[in-house]
Amino acid sequence: MSTSVVNPVYRKRLFAHRIGISLSVLAMALGLIFLFWILATLVLKGLGGISLDFFVNDMPAPGSPNGGVRNGIIGSLMIVGLATFISTPIGVLAGIYLAEYGEENKFAQVTRFVTDIMLSAPSIVLGMFVWSMYVNVSKHFSGYAGAVALSLIAIPVVVRTTDNMLRLVPSSLLEAAFALGAPRWKVATMVRLRAVKAGVVTGVLLAVARIAGETAPLLYTAFNNQFFSLDMNGAMANLPVMINSMAMNPSDEWKSLAWGAALLVTFSVLLLNLLSRTVFTQKTPK
Repeated sequence: MSTSVVNPVYRKRLFAHRIGISLSVLAMALGLIFLFWILATLVLKGLGGISLDFFVNDMPAPGSPNGGVRNGIIGSLMIVGLATFISTPIGVLAGIYLAEYGEENKFAQVTRFVTDIMLSAPSIVLGMFVWSMYVNVSKHFSGYAGAVALSLIAIPVVVRTTDNMLRLVPSSLLEAAFALGAPRWKVATMVRLRAVKAGVVTGVLLAVARIAGETAPLLYTAFNNQFFSLDMNGAMANLPVMINSMAMNPSDEWKSLAWGAALLVTFSVLLLNLLSRTVFTQKTPK
């Protein structure tokens, strides 16, 4: 018989290993149970609120039949689209700066520290900041203010993803570009960034998924609009705030629309996450 089998130290370690594995599997199983429970509830109740009217009609009056969330869908697309347009160039350029000069000066180190703080900042705080700086000054809600608030949430995500991806580029590739006489700015943009472009796109998609379902910042900025509007200089309909408003209303029609809108937002975010992890997945450059 092997001495390792009868060794009390070995048996103690094996017992501890099995306990640890069992607890890990149990924790994973509990998490998956609650996840599938939530998704199943969302699907069962959400499908009942989705129909053709759901996509072509606007938010109805409480109790009115044949309502939809067209105004919320269009409003969310416009607000999130503008927020992405603002956050992507700022985040990518800031990430390039941190990757290139992050170890050489204090300003870059402070920028990285502030970025980490913004990543963990409550979204409602950012919404209140934009409210005090924009909405409170202009004296009206605005889709532009909502886009600015969401961009403040997305920028740190894009910055950190770009910074981390650029750090994966091997130094031999950069040295080869410098040996050919390329200036540093061209190496950073044409060599380093191009080598990890799929990873940067992944970061942008994750940032969009992060802000797509945010409610708190929009409550203080874009607010809501029961009617269809393309004017971003006024209160604008958006799905997260519409879900919040309709879910708290006693009307069964509104609650049905809220479940359908929640299902739409959830699967939109799920689709973005799947795209970021499959279509744009990129291995570490070699």
